[in-house]
Amino acid sequence: MRIGVLTAGGDAPGLNAALRALGRRALADGHELVGVHDGWAGLVGEVNEIELTRIDLAGILARGGTMLGSVRVNLDEPSDLHESVLSNINSHYDAVVAIGGDGTMHVASWLAAHGAPIVGVPKTLDNDLCDTEYCIGFDSAVSTVAEALDRLHTTAASHHRVMVLETMGRSTGWVATMGGLAGGADLIVIPEFALSMQEIAQHVLNRHERGSTFSIVVVAEGVPLESLGGHDPRDATTDGVGRVQYSSHSVGHFVARGVHRLTGFETRSTVLGHLQRGGSPSAYDRIWATRVGSAAYDAVLDGDWGAIPIVRSARVERARIDQVIARVNTVPRELYELCTHFF
Repeated sequence: MRIGVLTAGGDAPGLNAALRALGRRALADGHELVGVHDGWAGLVGEVNEIELTRIDLAGILARGGTMLGSVRVNLDEPSDLHESVLSNINSHYDAVVAIGGDGTMHVASWLAAHGAPIVGVPKTLDNDLCDTEYCIGFDSAVSTVAEALDRLHTTAASHHRVMVLETMGRSTGWVATMGGLAGGADLIVIPEFALSMQEIAQHVLNRHERGSTFSIVVVAEGVPLESLGGHDPRDATTDGVGRVQYSSHSVGHFVARGVHRLTGFETRSTVLGHLQRGGSPSAYDRIWATRVGSAAYDAVLDGDWGAIPIVRSARVERARIDQVIARVNTVPRELYELCTHFF
């Protein structure tokens, strides 16, 4: 069997662990393993691929990023690019494993519906795929946020400042919520439960009145500026698939300026940005990326096209790709309210 594998969308710690698990099992069974360079872009027009061996897979478990590369490409413009990818898959591979998030899985779902022998693997720092308790890279991103907050606490306390930390999170606040909870944030602002600038400032003032000399505020990059009394830029930059790059909104800086204006307290902002994507994966990401990568290989052996390994109750199960993209997995109110008990 000739098995192709690709990583699409943004990079994330743990991608190489999944590739290693899938690849080692496939090669041990005598199959040919082929890596597609740069995600879906590697299947548009002339196929851009490389044969992978055990040597190629050695030593990549702890390596961040993706050994195959990833390029965001809009397959809708021109509209025949989906057909080009479908044709290349059917003519070059017996199976393809696509590792990615919401955008990647939408493409994979279309391909599966049109007869492509494809299996998915869940990867997204935003943790917004539904019906799975694990997505590659999320735990590593949360760990980065928690470590950053540990560091910000000491300097905030030393100088009696308000520190605002901006995290990733386009339409959901999972990274901000879990990172903020682990790092002891004093206030977390996410798209699901918007706060006004006045509410944020009042919270800081209330802490000051209770004797706190500093505050730590975490805000997800996808929080709309309009909810804070600002205006989302009409000329915001976009990525390769036409989505707004929320980092261009600078919501963290906006919140910091608003807190200073409304409270008079010295305020600083920090944007973690791609530090959340970079570096080695956490132990948790290495373990579970290995497990879902291996489970994807099982789905290939079964010819279960359109399947995706997911995690439920600490067990790896299978779902349909179209199932995990049916809705957005948002932060539940009860979890956010838990965080507010510690504010």
